[in-house]
Amino acid sequence: MELRVLRYFLTVAQEGNITRAAEILHVTQPTLSRQLMDLESELGTTLFIRGKRAITLTDDGLLFRQKAQEIVELADKAEREFIERQEYIHGVISIGCVETMGSRFLADMIQTFHNQYPAVQFDLYNGYSDDIKDRIDKGLLDIGLVMTPVEITKYDFLRLPQKDIWGVLSASDAPLAQKDTVAPSDLIREPLILPKRAPVRNEVLNWLGVPDEQLHIVATHTLLSNAVLLVERGLGYAFTLNGALAMRSSKKTRFIPLSPRRTAESVFIWKKNHIFHSAVSLFLQQTKVVLFDTKEVNIEDRHDIV
Repeated sequence: MELRVLRYFLTVAQEGNITRAAEILHVTQPTLSRQLMDLESELGTTLFIRGKRAITLTDDGLLFRQKAQEIVELADKAEREFIERQEYIHGVISIGCVETMGSRFLADMIQTFHNQYPAVQFDLYNGYSDDIKDRIDKGLLDIGLVMTPVEITKYDFLRLPQKDIWGVLSASDAPLAQKDTVAPSDLIREPLILPKRAPVRNEVLNWLGVPDEQLHIVATHTLLSNAVLLVERGLGYAFTLNGALAMRSSKKTRFIPLSPRRTAESVFIWKKNHIFHSAVSLFLQQTKVVLFDTKEVNIEDRHDIV
């Protein structure tokens, strides 16, 4: 299976039309059709449903598109890194980010680094911690900015000084909106919107002190965007970090810290013993200097990271 054929497949999947895809790829329509049929024969499955005017993906086609995109992204990234090994610092640094107060520190680091090395480009990917770790493992990201609780024993990491505070997001006219803090007893009988990730969800349930089957759970969320809309409409109280909320502003909602207080840390992670191109290595080195004043990072110091 050639990389060229994967690019053909992805273009056809995006355009939904053989003729249009052939024009974009600068190949003839019969050549492109033959390449796609050969690909299906090689895989032993049907990737496309061919209509008179449009072409759509089968279930196997949708799965293969995801894998093909990852392969092409990885190949493009590898090609860029070899091109970037020149005498001056340039290239692309790919960073996956969760929603956190640590994002402000990351933005400061990017600004400082860009001022020194304007030829370096940053490719930012927003997601949740498990997604970011998976993309680091696949080589699609160089660095991840994740939040505790998260399992990171197989990565090198740097802690950030900023701590996020756990709380609930409430509609501004909800019964609990005027409270300075909320306790478990305030929320056990209320409609709740919980984080979807198992480690984070368990943190919330441990704080509440009851199993989820005893709660009135309206919805779950990974990132906060959709949860905010539900809260605005009075559907429930969403558990979130103030750092995630800082990325959005809504007059219809109010953040209320938990009591007893709960916090979370931001952590930079990257592959252990991995050889990065010069721009990534220099960015990590400068970040370490800023955080630890040239002191060595103790990678075994994980007392509050799970």
